[in-house]
Amino acid sequence: MFRTLDELVEAAKTYGPVRIAVAAGHSPECIAALKQAQEMGLAEGIFIGDARKIWDLADEAAFELPAHQVLNEPDGARAGRLAVEMVRDGSATLLMKGKISTAALVRAVLDREAGLRTGRLLSQVIVFQTPGIDRLMLMTDAAINIAPTLAQKAELCRNAIEVAHAIGIEQPKLAVLCALEQVNPEMPATVDAAALTVMNRRNQITGAFIDGPIALDAPLSRFAAECKGIDSPLVEDTDIFLAPDIEAANILYRAILYFARGESCGVVIGAKVPLILLSRAESPETKIRSIALAVLVDRHAKGR
Repeated sequence: MFRTLDELVEAAKTYGPVRIAVAAGHSPECIAALKQAQEMGLAEGIFIGDARKIWDLADEAAFELPAHQVLNEPDGARAGRLAVEMVRDGSATLLMKGKISTAALVRAVLDREAGLRTGRLLSQVIVFQTPGIDRLMLMTDAAINIAPTLAQKAELCRNAIEVAHAIGIEQPKLAVLCALEQVNPEMPATVDAAALTVMNRRNQITGAFIDGPIALDAPLSRFAAECKGIDSPLVEDTDIFLAPDIEAANILYRAILYFARGESCGVVIGAKVPLILLSRAESPETKIRSIALAVLVDRHAKGR
């Protein structure tokens, strides 16, 4: 099990360099990240996009790109489809979002004829570390599923558990977050949380221990848990946090970064390969760590 994101990156480097198809690769952020990844021996980018812009950005970044790493396709949607095709035919191992909208790239991934769909739900999984806690934790889903149903939340759990296993957490503990610990029919998230807990006990969701509904303070503070009379393996030992909807997840994620001064990486899984879909606002370090996470998840999924 990795204790830090740096350990995660070092582990991924032993499998590199992997080839990453970058959809609409005329992105200064992606070029900067892949330059660093290539220098580390972690990954090699294949940039599909406006070739003139790619070369100009590479020159500005002092990145010597061989001709075979650039494919000219200025149209963003077509660049997305070409990047997906490269992953399908084995020319690339992973897929990364460049200057293309998440929606457009996801459409290409989910295309029934030429995509990377598996029948599973796509969801984002974040891995993060915060000062004062000497281990990695995960959260989901701050980017893809807006208001997940109970069935979709079960899939979010399964996806997050898969990522936890890929980074060495053999039996993760998953907290289904709500505003309180009691089931209240007027708060549907609490009903879903209780159902997920029962599904876990009856082996409908396996590979982890799930408990909920539970508010955020109890998993993080034994004092809070004792005050509330909560006796759970989650207390001060939670590995995965499942938020009730995208708004709660997004707020929690930003709070981890900006209030708690945490660091993170993330992937979208559920397709044939993990997807590296990051905001332009993410730091180059976050992008490098996300590439590393995708490498580890992909290796784990393929049993290598």
